[in-house]
Amino acid sequence: MTKQNVCVTPPEQMRYAVILERGAYLGILIMLVTYAIYALGILTPHVPIEVVTQNWHLGVSEYLKATNSPTGWGWLALIGTGDFINFIGLVLLAVMTIICYGTLIMPYFRCGDFIYLSIVIAEIAVLTLAASGILGSGGH
Repeated sequence: MTKQNVCVTPPEQMRYAVILERGAYLGILIMLVTYAIYALGILTPHVPIEVVTQNWHLGVSEYLKATNSPTGWGWLALIGTGDFINFIGLVLLAVMTIICYGTLIMPYFRCGDFIYLSIVIAEIAVLTLAASGILGSGGH
């Protein structure tokens, strides 16, 4: 009789996967709802669709200038407009990795696995720094 190899998924991997799956579905749901809000005209857009179509031949810099649209995290000031509210779902999807890593800090700390704890903290720091736009390479 041969012994079968049984793979057991560590609990921290399962926690990460479950949170990532739920967060992804929530982000998609938020994007659908906020798109409906935009498409149905429930909230007035920052840039009316007519202005979008008049300027979509422009490059990004010219388009942003012509429509008075923000760069970087400036969209937060326009979160109440129909065309920027949909960023909520996008941001949730983008930060899901950071959220998932954050849930691993205490389990690794409790079991004394300081190598993995250090890796998780470094990953969170790097991803957060990249998204912040401080280095001029992300968040825009």
